Amino acid sequence: MKLPDAQRAVLEAASANEARSIERLAAEADLPEPTVVGAAFTLEEEGLVDLTERVETDATLTEEGREYADTELPELALREAVVAIGGETDLGSAIDEADLEGPQVDIALSNFSRKGYGTIEDGQISVAPDADPADDPERLALAALADDGSIDDESVLDGLAGRNLVAREETTIREVTLTDDGVTALMEGIETADTVGALTPEMLTTGEWRDADFAAYNVEADAERAQAGRLHPLRRTAERVTDVLVGMGFEEMDGPHADAEFWINDCLFMPQDHPARTHWDQFTLADPDAIDELPDELVAGVEHAHREGVGPDGDGYHSPWSTDVARRLSLRGHTTSLSARHLAGVAAGDLEPPQRLFSVEKVYRNDTLDATHLLEFFQIEGLVMAEDLSVRDLMGTFTEFYAQFGITDLEFKPTYNPYTEPSFELFGEHPTTGELVEIGNSGLFRPEMLDPLGVDCDVMAWGLALERLLMLTHGFEDIRDVHGTLVDLDFLRNAEVVY
Repeated sequence: MKLPDAQRAVLEAASANEARSIERLAAEADLPEPTVVGAAFTLEEEGLVDLTERVETDATLTEEGREYADTELPELALREAVVAIGGETDLGSAIDEADLEGPQVDIALSNFSRKGYGTIEDGQISVAPDADPADDPERLALAALADDGSIDDESVLDGLAGRNLVAREETTIREVTLTDDGVTALMEGIETADTVGALTPEMLTTGEWRDADFAAYNVEADAERAQAGRLHPLRRTAERVTDVLVGMGFEEMDGPHADAEFWINDCLFMPQDHPARTHWDQFTLADPDAIDELPDELVAGVEHAHREGVGPDGDGYHSPWSTDVARRLSLRGHTTSLSARHLAGVAAGDLEPPQRLFSVEKVYRNDTLDATHLLEFFQIEGLVMAEDLSVRDLMGTFTEFYAQFGITDLEFKPTYNPYTEPSFELFGEHPTTGELVEIGNSGLFRPEMLDPLGVDCDVMAWGLALERLLMLTHGFEDIRDVHGTLVDLDFLRNAEVVY
């Protein structure tokens, strides 16, 4: 029998009495391990060896995981802080007592509720008396791994890996055993076949390739998986949204993430004593804490709308209104501030109808973290500026837009917004649970908003949730699976483009 040199060396290094690993065969045959693997696969196909495989997983603590093993998991630190205070307190006091900062705050809040250590509601946090942190599986697992122990519970390891506290490395162990045919072949003698493993430029130049005996390639042999960089599914969806809206005749707008409350709230006819304008709902800036200049004439018009209303039947709020409040800087809670800037002519000059504008930008809200809410997320802002617009035009726009993503079961519900009248919310059916998920808010801007901005035609507008669109197109139930500290890396690496 004639065999290529590598196959002959592997066959001679193998044994019929014991399974020998690829590493051992490579050492004995003095060959690279990939070469031995390829030779073993070919010998198996010819029935000369048996090749077995098994996967071993090795779990080690990441730097963050070792830090928590040495100190405490953020959610447990938060629980201990609330217990020390008395079992119930406001969220800010609990976070200060636990000495949490930065990303640890989000981690603690999300896992505190997930593990049933207590409840977080309306800015208050309380502990559940029956929850015992001493039995926390993740805490015990971190301690075991820190002592070079092992963990048998795969679900716990999956959870720790999802939190980037544990690095899991899978190793494929391959072992080779001679078959009876392999023993017979060795006894009868093996000759080296003069085969060529790769085509070279020299062989092409000299013409040697015409007479060469090329070794066969096993294209089904296992190879190391390479994780290439790729766009986040949320970014791909955002780009798709942009393509769809541009195709519908819209132009993109942008603007500052940190802006004056004048543009974020006052121009939207939201009273300055509205609960949503407190620090419980929005993030304010400390340095700088206010904008230097605002358009005086526009400020006067917005203040008049708030105090007295617009038109003969307008009444306004008759509530406190201060320019100092209007000048305060905050992170925008919605991208409607961009619409206000553009309609006022500040962002891109005076607009003449008809106009179609949109943005896909990040916004920030001090929400309670749950399956559909994060502290920062992306909003699809849009407006149409034209004469004689109606709710039917708005509904028709949504129908056409969402149909591009395969969503055709929209439902609409009347609602109240300070800046639109009439107003309604949009809902779509979740493809997995069948539940209705709120995916946006919309309406026609009311005169109290448009008149101070100098707009004398109709404007219909909306703010849609990009993450919830992703939920409907991909079918997952928790936004934290793809966006935030608990992101599922396997999903990010393998998610298909489904639109």
